[in-house]
Amino acid sequence: MLEILYQDDYLVAVNKPHGLLVHQSSLARDAREFALQILRDQLGKIVYPVHRLDRKTSGVLLFAFTPELNSLLQQQFMRGEVDKTYLALLRGFAPESGCIDYPLVNASGKSQEAITAFNVLEKFELQVPFGKYDTSRYSLVEARPTTGRMHQLRKHFAHIYHPIIGDRPYGCNKQNKLFLETWQLNDMLLHASSVAFVHPITGNRLEIVAQFQSEFERILTVFNRSNLLQNSSNK
Repeated sequence: MLEILYQDDYLVAVNKPHGLLVHQSSLARDAREFALQILRDQLGKIVYPVHRLDRKTSGVLLFAFTPELNSLLQQQFMRGEVDKTYLALLRGFAPESGCIDYPLVNASGKSQEAITAFNVLEKFELQVPFGKYDTSRYSLVEARPTTGRMHQLRKHFAHIYHPIIGDRPYGCNKQNKLFLETWQLNDMLLHASSVAFVHPITGNRLEIVAQFQSEFERILTVFNRSNLLQNSSNK
């Protein structure tokens, strides 16, 4: 069963686990379970996905109960009226804050504007040798994309040389191997932590928040026990 974060007569939000597709895709023929079907069976009613999250991304995922409401919510996403916040664990010590303004090319070869603001919440330096270094460094960041391009956060953080841990193919294969061998982690550490928007029917502003999935929480717990530095900042 999926964790339900919010539900009313018009829409429902769940906390999607890592590794779960939103719906069937020709790009992942190996998958046997999908959030769409699980939620439909769980609620006993038809649901319509308002937006998408990557298979390896966890967090807030919205569904509408009617095609009409689905269209209204999708229009808010397309107009940039939905505030989306993500949390990610990056390789290295990222800048304390910044705005990545770097166009991305879509599947049709068209260049599209893509903008991501971010700030560092916490930095970690662990007594785990990596390459020529005696320690390993990481940053937990809060990211706020103002555009919604495919794989935007993954590509943007790779662009500034602080890729997301567990990301393939944009991440660092050596770091991914380190996490698998040292901490038995094979998930991508990117989490859609909150979505805020105006409810199309009630007119009320909703903010839906999702807690970390267990693997992301486990890694942060390990890191906080092992951290050699003081927290660099607080949310």
